[in-house]
Amino acid sequence: MSHDHANPPSLTRHCDVAVIGGSAAGLAGALQLVRQRRSVIVVDDGSPRNAPAAHMHGYLGREGAAPGELRSVGRDEVRAYGGEVLDGRVLAVHREEDGFRVELSGGHALIARRVLVATGLVDELPPIRGLRERWGREVIHCPFCHGWEVRDQRVVQIVTAARGLHPTPLMRHLCAELTVVLHGEPGVDAEALRALRDSGVPVLEGTVERVIDHEGALLVELVDGTALPADAILTGSRVHPRLDALAPLELEVAPHPAGVGEVLVVDPTGRTSVDGVFAAGNVSDGGAQVLPAAANGSMIGAQIAFSLAGEDLAAGTRPSGVQTEWDARYEGREPIWSGDPNGSLVVEVGGMTPGRVLDVGAGEGGDAIWLAQRGWDVTAVDVSANALARLRAAAEQRGVEVRTLVRDANAPAPYGAERYDLVSLQYGSFPRTPEQRGLRSLLDAVAVGGTLLAVGHEPTWTRERIDVAEQTRMYDPAAFVGVDEIAAALVTDPAWRIELHETRPRPAGAASGHHVHDVVLRAVRVTEANAAS
Repeated sequence: MSHDHANPPSLTRHCDVAVIGGSAAGLAGALQLVRQRRSVIVVDDGSPRNAPAAHMHGYLGREGAAPGELRSVGRDEVRAYGGEVLDGRVLAVHREEDGFRVELSGGHALIARRVLVATGLVDELPPIRGLRERWGREVIHCPFCHGWEVRDQRVVQIVTAARGLHPTPLMRHLCAELTVVLHGEPGVDAEALRALRDSGVPVLEGTVERVIDHEGALLVELVDGTALPADAILTGSRVHPRLDALAPLELEVAPHPAGVGEVLVVDPTGRTSVDGVFAAGNVSDGGAQVLPAAANGSMIGAQIAFSLAGEDLAAGTRPSGVQTEWDARYEGREPIWSGDPNGSLVVEVGGMTPGRVLDVGAGEGGDAIWLAQRGWDVTAVDVSANALARLRAAAEQRGVEVRTLVRDANAPAPYGAERYDLVSLQYGSFPRTPEQRGLRSLLDAVAVGGTLLAVGHEPTWTRERIDVAEQTRMYDPAAFVGVDEIAAALVTDPAWRIELHETRPRPAGAASGHHVHDVVLRAVRVTEANAAS
């Protein structure tokens, strides 16, 4: 059976918080939440507002960094605590009894208890030829974002709104020559105009026709034939919150305070007009630079954490987002997997002498039952009670005994003090933590002389580019501990001997026909000392 990576089957996942937008505000909010042990999935369509800019400024600690660099670092920090960042697009968000259903490109969906909107704004530029293609470079809108870069240069400011002169005194201080053009009778304050003219700033009234390249710089051409040479152009935009996907919720918007568009209405804690939906960053504050947008996202993330914690306290529960997701995955009537053992497990374990085995991430039990049928004393562990209930039913039907434990791999000592002759992790995954708790527990479960067998999907396919308008990549492998990372922890550890670490085709007859190459790690623990502990 072949597998089409471009069109995988539709999938519905569960999380505490769905974050829509993966730039500064969204990632900062996600970081706060994952550090509160909340399951967070960020959906990012790769279209941040500052994408045209080569650098961002005024961000303490990252002055002059490329916007993409900040997003990359932010993604890594969120993933370090097990948060996921999915490349995809949100198509619609609907209120449901158990939270919100977030519809994604490719037919997938998220069920989330809370939604954080960090989609930013769309800039609507004046309809002047030549502005859009230079936006974020030669055409700027903010003296704080770009003023230093055009200092001592010739700047033409095109004013299109009544409050368009707000940044003008700053530009007068920064640039060598400033010319103001009042485009289309914007209705600016007469007193402000008089002050500018008295200070020596030329102010022209007229209609700008286009902006063109001219002798290594720019030329601003007016309808009346006036031509103004410039090294940079300052102009404002009308702003609109990116809320198309949120339309079913009918969130309240309001005019921008400067009269240049609209923003999403929020209270000081980031709550929108719909209970359970929060917003952060430019979508609700059109004037925020990247640093305050990130700070706002961090604050709103904390408010969402309080909201969830208060709800859980009132209900007397301590839900695990990871367990909730996997229990939901296994709650249907139909089995997810074939019931057959994984092919790489069969190849690697077939000749081993049976002993005590720990099957981590056992799922419905195809591997555990196969091992029990061959004389192994099996303990099967999974975070989902529903999965293990299926396993027990299948084991009883086949007449074998399998001990089951509902455990989160990142819980303290999830496997107790017992040691095993074989610890098997077959395509299992557990979220990262900075101190690698799950990895340490996995290694500690192997007895001296015992074997660790870890098999995972070859990851190249996860790095293939996708069209987010058509598809969403529904898992983020970088948020989970992988086989290569396990191998890296063992390669310099004298307590371990790696016998096999390779990528190879999945054995013939393997039940699953997708991800047709496996990464296989087989290592033996040779001494009690464990450098990873």
